[in-house]
Amino acid sequence: MPKTLGKDSTCSIARSLDVLGDSWTLLIVREAMLADSTRFQEFRDALGIAPNILAKRLAVLVDEGLMERRTYREPGLRARDEYVLTEAGRGMSVIIAALATWGRTYRPRADGTSPRFVLEDSDTAARLAFVTPDGDVVPPARLIAHRTPDEVLDRTA
Repeated sequence: MPKTLGKDSTCSIARSLDVLGDSWTLLIVREAMLADSTRFQEFRDALGIAPNILAKRLAVLVDEGLMERRTYREPGLRARDEYVLTEAGRGMSVIIAALATWGRTYRPRADGTSPRFVLEDSDTAARLAFVTPDGDVVPPARLIAHRTPDEVLDRTA
């Protein structure tokens, strides 16, 4: 029986949290995205995560299509797996950026670090924003949200 969160398991947020609702999962994606980590030991070293937990989280990320398992072999060593972000995994950059922005704004630290997203071909900085169809940037404090069927949102996107 599939896991569901709350009464409204059709909600896109609940569907996302079914996969991403664990902090280790998001931190693994962060390391893959920001440090280009692909190997089990790289994730362990960066996160200090127990190997059994890391193995489970990587398996979920592969099963859910956010990472792809690829076999590699260094000369003279046995074959091992590496974990590479898929398009769906790279699409989580907006989630990572939103979490980083929120944390920097509402949980600031003098010694804190945050990702800086740039265009790959020009190093031009990019940021997240709510933007109207006319191109106006809207501060989050001016927004309200309404539960809306996905099909309606997909037609207006």
